[in-house]
Amino acid sequence: MTEHSCARAAVFSAGSWGTAVAKILADAGTAVIMHARRVEIADGINTTHRNLGYFPDMGLPETLTATTDPVAALEDADFLVLSIPAQSLRASLAVWAPHIGRDTVIVSLMKGIERDTNLRASEVITEVAGIPARRVAVLSGPNLAREVMAEQPTAATIACSDEAAAIRFQRACHTSYFRPYTSTDVAGCELGGALKNVIALAVGISVGMGLGQNAQAMLITRGLAETTRLATAMGAQPATLAGLAGLGDLVATCSSPLSRNRTFGTYLGQGLSVEEATVATRQTTEGVKSAQALLGLAHAHGTDMPITDVITALLNGTVTLEQATAALMQRPPKPER
Repeated sequence: MTEHSCARAAVFSAGSWGTAVAKILADAGTAVIMHARRVEIADGINTTHRNLGYFPDMGLPETLTATTDPVAALEDADFLVLSIPAQSLRASLAVWAPHIGRDTVIVSLMKGIERDTNLRASEVITEVAGIPARRVAVLSGPNLAREVMAEQPTAATIACSDEAAAIRFQRACHTSYFRPYTSTDVAGCELGGALKNVIALAVGISVGMGLGQNAQAMLITRGLAETTRLATAMGAQPATLAGLAGLGDLVATCSSPLSRNRTFGTYLGQGLSVEEATVATRQTTEGVKSAQALLGLAHAHGTDMPITDVITALLNGTVTLEQATAALMQRPPKPER
């Protein structure tokens, strides 16, 4: 572990990934207060040192506290860490923005695209909070929340246009089991994180349909290709998509049954409807929410994204599972690169 941080972080809110990152920060020596929407979640964290709604079997550091009062959580915060559904960001942040400190760096954990505007989370943050891009960072990588809670080793990328801000947050969350790297490629990290969810839906569908390991490997590889095409068309660096926030996150999300996007896709592949899969998954599945917006970005940038196209059509109910599979496999042959 690096030297302990003297920073203070407010983590909004107390879902699975927000809880895991709050634990990382507390273990790194950062003073952490979590904002929970539900009183019982906040009380459980403060009295039992567990998030009884998401990880009732896993302990949290005793230094970590929680509150339902967003103003109290934000007081003197060096970092505001946002882990809420991407589609809720605009409305929620509008309420919190007046209470954010003038020097607070906002760190986005969100891996979705706003549906009505096709904006990335960092773009929504700068617009709604009225702060410069240099005060907005993104954390992304192969980080399955339950594995992080169990302190199984992993790494992530912290991206910010102000490298000094990224380094400050790096120091605030570096532990013996969590190794953060820094980058200035915010767009690359966000697009890698958002698109891997759509590819994970496709992989999950293939699992549910019993299509085998070859199909999964094909979807992951071709999914990385179309992710890289769109991200670079939007100004991202190709190396970012080959790194932790691109390939790393893609492999973890597509390969693990702990992934909610892969799990949702598996339900679809087994024949459940989108509505039935939503009930069965029980948590926010960003790939379902963001697929249409990502396809909109692809069209705006003249980028061919066949997997995203087919998954969006499937979610919208305009193609069947069999038609989706045929649409991908019957595309005209062409060079790989």
